[in-house]
Amino acid sequence: MNSHDLLIQNARLRGQEGLFSIAISGGKIAAITPASDHAAREVIDAGGSLVTESFVNTHLHLCKVYTLQMMDEAALKDYHGADMGKAMTAIELAARVKEKYDEAWILPNVRKAVDQAIQYGCLHIRAFADVDAKARLEGVKALIKAREEYRGVVDIQVVAFAQDGVVREPGAEQLMRQAMELGADVAGGIPWIEYTDADIQTHVEFIFKLAKEFNKPVSMLVDDAGDPGLRSLEVMAVEAIRTGWQGRVLAHHARAMSMYPTPYLQKIAALLKKARMGVVTDPHTGPLHLRVRELLAEGCLVCLGQDDISDAYYPFGRNNLLEVAFLASHLLWMTTRQEMETLYDMVTTAAGQAIGLSDHRLEVGNPANIVILGQPDVLEALREHAAPACVISNGKVVRKNL
Repeated sequence: MNSHDLLIQNARLRGQEGLFSIAISGGKIAAITPASDHAAREVIDAGGSLVTESFVNTHLHLCKVYTLQMMDEAALKDYHGADMGKAMTAIELAARVKEKYDEAWILPNVRKAVDQAIQYGCLHIRAFADVDAKARLEGVKALIKAREEYRGVVDIQVVAFAQDGVVREPGAEQLMRQAMELGADVAGGIPWIEYTDADIQTHVEFIFKLAKEFNKPVSMLVDDAGDPGLRSLEVMAVEAIRTGWQGRVLAHHARAMSMYPTPYLQKIAALLKKARMGVVTDPHTGPLHLRVRELLAEGCLVCLGQDDISDAYYPFGRNNLLEVAFLASHLLWMTTRQEMETLYDMVTTAAGQAIGLSDHRLEVGNPANIVILGQPDVLEALREHAAPACVISNGKVVRKNL
């Protein structure tokens, strides 16, 4: 009998009765069977715990982590106002920290956050780095270095992010192009902060043009304020369809959606499906959030993200996507067992799909990116939102939290 590299015994799987064995060879899942007689060089007894795909963080401003202590709380107060009417002001206040941007201190902060991601079983991160006159390319450089350091353990997708706009920020287009040339993985924008609808359109068109030139996906923060007149999500979806970039686009926040009339929401849902565009919601980082239930009911792709870790927008966070799902369960009132399963998808399989992972499922032949939880089911996993008992990346044990 051929020997596998690793065997997980007595594993519970979502939606299935009984216990299973998962054999891993060459970094991939080789077999999933009720039998436990596979030969392997290393054997782990899951002890009846739930075993699933590892977690995916679709949205993290990784260049900003642990910068809260470097500034006052003015931005935090404006961003968390009841109607988010001062969200634009919050962004401008938060930008102060970028005057001090230096790869030398950003990189250690990034390493701390990524190490926490490993601890909590998060092995894929779409990571934003501000690109503008203040930040220059310091954040992008730091994140690219981290991407290479953690390659094979944590997959870091570096987003070159035009945080201060494209039209309103002199030199932004040139800096964004330089960031892509350095090796950024995703072209990122924030069109809603431009001053006019025409400038929003220009912003979106530029980001898509850049993405197509470098053959990269697109991530954009859209409509992140309490203004029902914001429509950059629609502009983005239409541009994805017009340029043939369907399936390679991801929108983030879309908090203004909470104020949209139902007929317009239905139009947006139809556009999202036609553009094959997912949407990330981070309900724990602001008092408004997109209408998750309605979009799910319409068959749209929705997932969760961490968004921030101890920065000007959010004081907490530790790259624990179970914690994010736990918070979302309360904020969205998704508390039935089936809704909990949906939330779990939103930090694993749906999240993977949203950032272009076609094989992030616990299935034979797929990469063995796996967590062994210390609980028997999703309800208990969310209740505890504890670090997994064991984290496996590409078939290798990278963390045991025992």
